[in-house]
Amino acid sequence: MAQHDGDTGAAAGSELVKSPGREVSPGTAVIAPDAFENPGLPPHSDRVTDLDPKKEKEAERVVAGMFALSIVGTVMAIVAYIVVPIEPGDLNSTRLNNLFVGLGIALALIPIGIGAIHWAKNLMTYVEMTEARHGTRGTEETRAIAANVFTLGNQESGFNRRKLIRNTLIGALALSPLPAVVLFRDLAPAADPVPLLKTTLWDKGIRLAKDPSGTPIKASEVTLGSVFHVIPDNLADAEHPLEEKAKAAVLLMRLKPEDLNVSAGREDWNYDGIVAYSKICTHVGCPVALYEQHTHHLLCPCHQSQFDITQEAAVIFGPAKRPLPQLPITVDAEGYLVARSDFTEPVGPSFWERSL
Repeated sequence: MAQHDGDTGAAAGSELVKSPGREVSPGTAVIAPDAFENPGLPPHSDRVTDLDPKKEKEAERVVAGMFALSIVGTVMAIVAYIVVPIEPGDLNSTRLNNLFVGLGIALALIPIGIGAIHWAKNLMTYVEMTEARHGTRGTEETRAIAANVFTLGNQESGFNRRKLIRNTLIGALALSPLPAVVLFRDLAPAADPVPLLKTTLWDKGIRLAKDPSGTPIKASEVTLGSVFHVIPDNLADAEHPLEEKAKAAVLLMRLKPEDLNVSAGREDWNYDGIVAYSKICTHVGCPVALYEQHTHHLLCPCHQSQFDITQEAAVIFGPAKRPLPQLPITVDAEGYLVARSDFTEPVGPSFWERSL
């Protein structure tokens, strides 16, 4: 029931509930007269490890054994990765490698969890306790209590006192990342990457072919405004065609010869306005696959780097720092477009800016 202006009492049938410093209506402060009684705590029952020192020592050895088993699993994963190598083209070697490395990693991680649970259930301090709800404040007293909680937790867990468990746990945790380190390190080339990445399949007389068909391209097929995704016509004969394609992929375009701004020494790198540039972005190696024929700009869709073909693929926007390398081209006696040589500079991302 609403109160009228000038009323000083609560609504009919209600009583004011008094609290320190103010009076509120039961409509906004409900006091339940039949609150649950505190049921208390169940009787404490000691564990076997609390009553028998031998059982406590046995549980400690079990926990330490779990952590030691984790160390064995870590070593096993590394040894399996080396002893059972993956042979290219052999699926059985891949399966065996995955099997033994996976078993080793599982053996390295699972015992850590089992040991930690066994430690908590059988050796850490086992008492029932309650804690009253209260507001948390950032006072000096609160911080001192928090520090005391951590100190008490250290004492209850026995981390410093149980040196065998502590040392085996530290060993297990310290060694567990090693399989990942070994596996990820092996993703890098075993040999010096500079000779592997500095050259491509392109060479003098290698024909430019359509991707993916491998059909050679005649200069007469390349019209103004068109763009071709190009690969070397000898790609199929390469030992590792996918790796070679990742380095040798090219975009082929035709502009009006008068639109090209050719620098000294590159006068014969294009043929009647037909130019070829590496498809591999010089930022992080994404494929530059979007060509805008009206502006003659190439766009990398990954990080929006833009290259101006009229300015020898100079960077006009985005994070790329180098122009796209140009492939010198000409035509053979049959009118097919061919390379004059390999790229005169390394293709690909900014690795070369740090290594050259």
